[in-house]
Amino acid sequence: MESLNFDSLEVLLRIAEGGDVSKDAVHTLAIAETESPDLSISFGIKGKNRDAAVKERLQFLQAKYGAFCGFCDRQGLIPRDLLPTLWQVWLPLAEQLIAKRQQLDRPLIQGILGMQGAGKTTMGLALEALLEPEYRVLSFSIDDIYKTWAERRRLREADPRLIWRGPPGTHDVGLGIEVLQRLRRGEAEVPVPVFDKALAEGQGDRVAPRPVSDADIVLFDGWFVGVQPVDPQIFSAAPQPIVTEADRAFARDCNDWLRAYLPLWAELDGWIVLALSDFQLSKRWRIEAEQRLRAEGRGGMSDAEVGEFVDYFWKALHPALFVEPLTQLNRTEGGADLVIEVGDGHRIERVYRP
Repeated sequence: MESLNFDSLEVLLRIAEGGDVSKDAVHTLAIAETESPDLSISFGIKGKNRDAAVKERLQFLQAKYGAFCGFCDRQGLIPRDLLPTLWQVWLPLAEQLIAKRQQLDRPLIQGILGMQGAGKTTMGLALEALLEPEYRVLSFSIDDIYKTWAERRRLREADPRLIWRGPPGTHDVGLGIEVLQRLRRGEAEVPVPVFDKALAEGQGDRVAPRPVSDADIVLFDGWFVGVQPVDPQIFSAAPQPIVTEADRAFARDCNDWLRAYLPLWAELDGWIVLALSDFQLSKRWRIEAEQRLRAEGRGGMSDAEVGEFVDYFWKALHPALFVEPLTQLNRTEGGADLVIEVGDGHRIERVYRP
């Protein structure tokens, strides 16, 4: 992704900290904005409305910069380092969510797909900082609708391949649909499921739901949220680690189980994909994270264990087969409304509408 040049960044920082929103500053930032066609198209910055849209975003920046700095402080981040991402991605995305919420005149259910390390949690927290308190934001993960430990234990007894939670079939899809429908209707109080991954000796279990009132914008995220079943013939020549006939059978079954999730995806009003420029980055980042845990004496899986763990999920829903094609399809074709491509160093490299 084209980053702001140094001059533009200084202009932006000065305004963020309370400087005047001058005509020259607006024009400078508007020119920088339109130098990236993908960003301009993604966030509607074009033609006659260009300067007006940039001025409106600058005013939004000034109003929310204190909250953004608070978010950075809580996450151990430096606001200046994230200012280009704030300006070019998070602020216009927040503006779009507000506009969609106002058009719907009911709670907005926004789906977010992202592999591990793509930045789902960070982006969700940033959006909360930018949207609240004017709009009440609920971050709700597909992880929260895992079947209970007792249910998954019976599931594993019936199918020993389901050794970990996560693949299709390990969630209570009906519960997810019910919760999203009640949130969509704007019910006064909705019991939203909560899953504690530390319970059952690390297998995780559901705990008491949290009562949620008056949610305006729901961010529903997960590693395969919105993913569609594919032609099962594709598994005849699938990429690694799908190599054995048993692997292919598991992949086909997960593909079939995915069909049960389509009514859940139908509850989404929009869908964002946080895509990795190379899906192998997810494994590398997980290995690095576990190495840090081991170095701190906090346990952590070995590199080989991480490889086995990640490969299991790629055998279930391989990102090259299920995620990458979606970044090339528009919404009417079953693709995403917006793709945010993340590369090495967790840096956003591109934002575009398929």
